[in-house]
Amino acid sequence: MRLSTSSFEDGGVIPSRYAFAKADPATHIVLSDNVNPALSWEDVPDGTKSFALICHDPDVPSVGADVNQEDREVPADLPRVDFFHWVVVDLPVDLRSIDEAEFADGVVVGGRRAPEGPHDSRQGLNDFTDWFAEDAEMKGNYYGYDGPAPPWNDSIVHHYVFTVFALSMSSVLVYGNFTGHDVRTAIKRRTLGKASVTGTYTQNPRLLG
Repeated sequence: MRLSTSSFEDGGVIPSRYAFAKADPATHIVLSDNVNPALSWEDVPDGTKSFALICHDPDVPSVGADVNQEDREVPADLPRVDFFHWVVVDLPVDLRSIDEAEFADGVVVGGRRAPEGPHDSRQGLNDFTDWFAEDAEMKGNYYGYDGPAPPWNDSIVHHYVFTVFALSMSSVLVYGNFTGHDVRTAIKRRTLGKASVTGTYTQNPRLLG
C-alpha cells in the first residue's frame, strides 16, 4: 500500500497553508489557513472493506511548564507524546483520494460541531479539544482536521505523520466522541495494510532561520 500527497514533499516542510497556526514576529503566532492536505493511496490489500485516517504529531512535550513561555525553550531531551490532529473512520472502500480543503478550510473557533465528514465518514475528536479545554474563547469539540501548531519556543522541529489504514471491517467499532487512541485500539487486529507520509513544521524563529 502506498500513500502520497501533492501538498508537500514526503519528509519535507509542511507549508503554513495546512497549519492551524503560523509564526508571527509581533505576537509569536497567528491563526493560519488550516486547510487539510490532499492525499491519495493505491495498492490496496485484498479484502479491504473501509479505510481509516489518522494524523498525529509524536513530538509534543509531555510536560507543559515551558510551553510558549517567554525567554526559554522547551528542552530537546524532554520526553514526547502523541498529539492527534486528524481522526477519520468509515472512509468507503472505493475511495482512493481526499482533495485539498475537502475536510477543513479555515480555523473554526470552538471546533467543528458535526462529527459527520465527507464520503459518509465519521470524524473523531482531535487533541485541540483537550488543549483548549480551559480557554474560554477557544474551547469546544474539535472534530476532524486541525493542522500543525507546535509550541513557538520548542527546541525541536515537529513531525506530522499522515497514515491511511486498510481495514477488514466496513465500520470501525468506535462511537460518540471517539479519539485517536480509541481508533488505534479498535483497528489493531483489523488492519490489512497501512501507508504513511510525514511532514515537518516549526514556529520557532530560531529554527525557521
